[in-house]
Amino acid sequence: MNGKYTVLKIKNHECKEWFLYKHYAKRIPSTSFAFGLYKNSVLVGVCSFGRPMSPALTKGAFNGLYQDTFLELNRLVINEGEDRNALSFFVSQSLKQLPKPNVIVSYADTSQNHHGYIYQATNWIYTGLSAKRPDYHIKGLNLHSASITDSLGRTDKKEGIKQVTLLREKYGDDFYMEDRARKHRYFYLLGGKQVKKQMLKNLAYKVEAYPKGDNKRYDASYEASPQGVLFI
Repeated sequence: MNGKYTVLKIKNHECKEWFLYKHYAKRIPSTSFAFGLYKNSVLVGVCSFGRPMSPALTKGAFNGLYQDTFLELNRLVINEGEDRNALSFFVSQSLKQLPKPNVIVSYADTSQNHHGYIYQATNWIYTGLSAKRPDYHIKGLNLHSASITDSLGRTDKKEGIKQVTLLREKYGDDFYMEDRARKHRYFYLLGGKQVKKQMLKNLAYKVEAYPKGDNKRYDASYEASPQGVLFI
């Protein structure tokens, strides 16, 4: 990238404004590693990796293997107007700074007309669409499903009673469900040549051809507070 861009590890709190106001999900995810894309020492993008939201995926994707190090690329956002290849540079450089060996999963949201071109450009493995599942909603509130289940508290969530039953009891007729848009699922394998070869053998999903289509950007025009670095 001609030295214009640099990728550095950053503190989790440095991502907060980007995730809450610039990323379409408007929610802070589980974050184990965070990286910043800097242009001329100014932060122009952030991404984060954390524990996958789905325990079933972590356990089953590789037949029970790699569960301790399994990560999800769960947020990726940069300023509008950056160079054409800035996003792929950002992803590839972030991956290089993660511990190895490791398995990374990420998703392209079909509800946002995303097909995962950035994962295709950086050679991820495509394994089709995520499973069908419902989204939870509360009338009058703009909350993520995870935030709604979190409202039950740890004790209720551990009980054998189904979450849906508890949510209906808590919110009454204001609680309702809708089918969640399925997402394109991608994996990236980190490690030496032989390690990645073995990982691929253990992958429980069928490797499929990349989906095609024009990606549409969501509105990321919110301008986060300027942040820079002292040393690069």
